[in-house]
Amino acid sequence: MAVEYNGGVVMAADSRTTTGAYIANRVADKLTPIHEKIYVCRSGSAADTQFIAENVKYWLDMHGVTLGELPLVKTASSLIQRLCYYNKNNFMAGMICAGWDPVDGGQVFSVPIGGVRVRQPFAVGGSGSTYIYGYCDANYHENMTLDECLEFVQNAVALAMARDGSSGGVIRTTVINEHGVERNMIPGNALPRFSEY
Repeated sequence: MAVEYNGGVVMAADSRTTTGAYIANRVADKLTPIHEKIYVCRSGSAADTQFIAENVKYWLDMHGVTLGELPLVKTASSLIQRLCYYNKNNFMAGMICAGWDPVDGGQVFSVPIGGVRVRQPFAVGGSGSTYIYGYCDANYHENMTLDECLEFVQNAVALAMARDGSSGGVIRTTVINEHGVERNMIPGNALPRFSEY
């Protein structure tokens, strides 16, 4: 998931990758950098989303060199959208593109399976997202501070991990703003708890 806050964006994801009922990787990093201050959160087919992220990273690197400045987040999300839309019968990729640029500040774009692109103040995706829409709608508010955003995403992802068998592991967070990128990890034994089960 990703959330805009006053000054940037906060992204968070679990670390479990599954192949059906089998856990293929319990410490995968689903938050992938595609430029200095632009990341994608990947869900769906790991192979498809890795392919898309690598291609968009290459194009953005070339675009940045050509322009001589940081590419825009909306440009990155548009490239992701084009790849997903024109390959919608081949790819199973849901992606959230988020980052900071000097023109529009922090931005979150959702590109779900099928290739539509929507800018949102927050976006959720992946199999665990169906369990947390109510929590997100009840707890999100505009003009959140960085600390409020971090608490919001950590609680939301922890709730998804508690309910969804295909979500789990650790929570990785990424804060992106004009000062750069800060990444953190919350281990499984330090996750927010909401009930004993």
